[in-house]
Amino acid sequence: STTTTTFAFVVPTAKSTIHGLSSSTTALDAEKKRVVVIGNGMVGQRFMENLLDTAKDDVQLCTFCEEPRAAYNRVKLTSYFETRNPSDLSMTSEFDPEGRTAWYQDNDVELYLGDKAVAIDTESKTVTGASGKTIPYDACVLATGSFPFVPPIPGKQRPGVFVYRTIEDLESMLAYAKEHNVQSAAVIGGGLLGLEAAKAVKDMGITSHIIEFADILMCRQIDQGGHNALAEKIESMGLHIHCGARTESFVGTDGSTDMDSTAPVSALRFSNEGWDDLPVQMVVVSAGIKPRDELARNSETIQVGERGGIVVDDYMRTTQDGVYAIGEIALYNNFIYGLIAPGYTMAGVCSKVVANDLGILPSDDLPAFKGADMSTKLKLLGCDVASFGVNQPKPDDTDVQELVWNDPFLGVYRKLIFNKAGTMLRGGILVGDASDYEVLHNLAMSGDELPEGTSPSMLLPPPSARGGELEEASADLSDPNAQICSCNDVSIGQLQAKIRELGVDGATLPEVKKCSKAGTGCGGCEPQVKKVLAAELEAMGGSLSNNICEHFDYSRQELMALIRTEQDPTKVDTFEKILAKHGHGDGCELCKPAVGSILASLQNKVVVSPEMIELQDTNDRALANMQRGGTYSVVPRMPAGECTPEQLIRLGEVAKKYNLYSKITGGQRVDLFGAAKHELPEIWEALGEVGFESGHAYGKALRTVKSCVGSTWCRYGVQESVSFAARVENRYKGIRSPHKMKSAVSGCARECAEAQSKDFGMIATENGYNLYVGGNGGTNPVHAQLLATDIDEDTVIKYLDRYIMYYILTADKLERTAVWQQKLPSGKSGGGPIEHLREVIIEDSLGICDELDRRMEYLVDTYHDEWAEVVKNPELRKQFQQFANTDENIDKQDMLEFIDMRGQLRPADWPKDGEPQTNWQAPAIDIFAKSEKSWIEVGSTSDFLPNIGTPIKYGDTQLAIFNNENRGEWYCTQNMCPHKQAFVLSQGIIGDKEGIPKVACPLHKKQFSLETGEGVGDEELNILTFPVKIESGKVLVELPAMPELDAILGTHGLRVQKSDCVDIAGDAIKTIKIPSSQNAFMKNTTAVAN
Repeated sequence: STTTTTFAFVVPTAKSTIHGLSSSTTALDAEKKRVVVIGNGMVGQRFMENLLDTAKDDVQLCTFCEEPRAAYNRVKLTSYFETRNPSDLSMTSEFDPEGRTAWYQDNDVELYLGDKAVAIDTESKTVTGASGKTIPYDACVLATGSFPFVPPIPGKQRPGVFVYRTIEDLESMLAYAKEHNVQSAAVIGGGLLGLEAAKAVKDMGITSHIIEFADILMCRQIDQGGHNALAEKIESMGLHIHCGARTESFVGTDGSTDMDSTAPVSALRFSNEGWDDLPVQMVVVSAGIKPRDELARNSETIQVGERGGIVVDDYMRTTQDGVYAIGEIALYNNFIYGLIAPGYTMAGVCSKVVANDLGILPSDDLPAFKGADMSTKLKLLGCDVASFGVNQPKPDDTDVQELVWNDPFLGVYRKLIFNKAGTMLRGGILVGDASDYEVLHNLAMSGDELPEGTSPSMLLPPPSARGGELEEASADLSDPNAQICSCNDVSIGQLQAKIRELGVDGATLPEVKKCSKAGTGCGGCEPQVKKVLAAELEAMGGSLSNNICEHFDYSRQELMALIRTEQDPTKVDTFEKILAKHGHGDGCELCKPAVGSILASLQNKVVVSPEMIELQDTNDRALANMQRGGTYSVVPRMPAGECTPEQLIRLGEVAKKYNLYSKITGGQRVDLFGAAKHELPEIWEALGEVGFESGHAYGKALRTVKSCVGSTWCRYGVQESVSFAARVENRYKGIRSPHKMKSAVSGCARECAEAQSKDFGMIATENGYNLYVGGNGGTNPVHAQLLATDIDEDTVIKYLDRYIMYYILTADKLERTAVWQQKLPSGKSGGGPIEHLREVIIEDSLGICDELDRRMEYLVDTYHDEWAEVVKNPELRKQFQQFANTDENIDKQDMLEFIDMRGQLRPADWPKDGEPQTNWQAPAIDIFAKSEKSWIEVGSTSDFLPNIGTPIKYGDTQLAIFNNENRGEWYCTQNMCPHKQAFVLSQGIIGDKEGIPKVACPLHKKQFSLETGEGVGDEELNILTFPVKIESGKVLVELPAMPELDAILGTHGLRVQKSDCVDIAGDAIKTIKIPSSQNAFMKNTTAVAN
């Protein structure tokens, strides 16, 4: 609506004598007007900041603050558990011992701390606090917010029943839980606040039950599908959800269910038929809010809504002159806005209206509050949840067409709502992956039609479902009027102006957030804020830090430049030398693979050689892709998809001998799954005998060059695409790059090889080939761009040499060619990045083509088949031995159950997080404290390569020995990662986090201290560690007796077994009675169907 809501009272115009103000009330200060703010929460604080920005010299601010400390960020209340430091939540600066901050003194604001306003006299224009202090006002702003609504459930008076609203509430819960040894708690309410409270309970180490009256969680924001995804995520974390619950009473320890007993709470009783009592020792009520409007009710002149809240107009004025209301206390158009963003909008409007009404800044064009966008993006219990626009259309809304994405495996649910014509996005619900929220929200709220070339189906898939690593979706940041922070109503233009005001040296991310307020609310817009900051800094000649990690103050591009331009390459030919010259600390799982990739791209050494092995991540370390449970896949190279009959036979023989699951990949080659690491050298030896080489499916390198059959067989082919594809693949095989690369060659314009969806692709013409670069497959594909037309094969190779090497030398860590290419500067004529590439690669505008050619030729000339190197080298083969201290092996099926699926074996499904066989908990006490221990020799120091882990076997237990040569220290831990109970920790990269030596699990990068076994950073899981000593070149580990150790860490006892593996097609066939004469036919039909 565009109408302005006003009341019968007179809206004062700008003049020296304010309507309704007597001379006695202004005699207090002839120069300054006294503005009293009742409530020092987030919205009240924002109002004061806004008013000071425009009228600091003309007002005297006073604020009543009922709590024992000044304003803090209640939205982030659950983060209090991270540090237990209230200052981390402060809206201004550090709290002093009294709960004040310097902001109030610096801005001459009178802060009445711990003093609740108990009365407002609108006739004498005074506010009285519980302390007895009476303060006169020229304008009074009510920002008292709300209090938690506690349903009238019998037993709510009991000890152990809390509300969730303040820091004091959290401290009271913590104290009660500790004193009463609380093991289980119920949270009443499954809305936004309820889920935050449930997280708070979980963070206390207490089993959390979410009790929701409605049939789904967050019923105002999401639908049943969103609930399913959210609930699955929450329950995977060990929380319990009870929807449709009818709580009848809170039962006391004395068994009573009345409103008089003061016995502590012991259970919840429900009126649902068949529901048992739920034993809990604590209850947290978070079932909604009620406006704190008692001051208005007692005043008799300030109108209050029938169901609560102070009635306001478009300008935040109440029905009493000189009194205003903002935030959760304000009832606008019979609606209470419970989110922080509308509250901040009200604060902004009210500050200008008050300045106008007091005659300080008269205006004929006052801003008005016209309602607010209730879109929201939050991270609840680690799960993205967002809704925007029309997310739950009314039944009579006929201009609706819904698209739904439901991925139960990734826990992602998305519903996008379009108009019937599919030309406009109207709203949506995002659960599990909301990384493109800004894009979709802006598109929906703009009311514009979808951009040209964009269909509804292109917007539906989440970024996490795209091929390869997640590429974050980004909003259009070019419109200065577009909103970037909805919590604080900050536009892109306002943010840019603040960055320019701070300058290159002052515009750090924390300072920009502090000064602009962008990103200080829910935090959801911070990635976009960083992008604007980076762009503005670049425009001013500066840059935003893009450091690889804490160990290097350089980006990947900068470090590559330092290494490549070093005059004496021997000074930077190992990680240790590079770290000593350009970094600090021990390194980590971020910088080691990045440096390893740089060295491989420049020097082309064998990546599993002793000096390179410590840098290799999960897959490169074993020259194979690690799969679920710690087994590996084998993918031999088949240039252009060609394979001889002898090679096909050998693949079958190997798969049969080692019981490997066989599958044809999308890149025209065969993938064999399920190999144990110690089997890999034997497998590759057999494959090498018939000419197979490594397919580098494990590396950030060229994967495949796909081809059609071209003119060799196809009647439409105009060039011999198979031979050319084989030539291209054989030229670039093994070359390490910032990310994986794929290519294709199509023999004619029919494009059967899909060359335009590859990192580089060639399409045959009558005169040669058209060369395309910078494409990317996946659910949100990027078409490659045309670099050159009608060029012969040699010219294609020349241009590709330069393109690939330019990419290797200048791309960021793990950056695909498509993303890298989009970031390149435009050409001289404004033709975009592709014109720039033509200038660099074809015209040599930068004068670097000689270097690009020379470096590529070196990589081609020094090619080596990595698996052939391992097979022929006993020392390298030794790295694949299962255990360093014995030739005995533990069969892969003793660590992980394999099941039959259509005649082949595959691993049993991993249970979901939180279910049995996941998140293994190390004993809270030293389980072996009273055990008799002895020093066990596990090998010579030469058996353990430096700066990596090596597995050993002791009884049925697998342990990992880490030789941290950089520190001169040795460690021993369990080899099982507790997250998925996979025996893989010895394969993880070691390094340090802020000086703490750690190992990162190769599966999901869970990080553990090598000294104590504790999770590093936010990691909640722990592992067991054991003392190590070196004597006379021997490595000894202090261990308890074998049976005791096996009882806790034995392999067979920790084997992951079948959960819910279902062969749908196979089981369906088994239920059908088929005549024996048809069995062969049905088997063939099943094979085709599957």
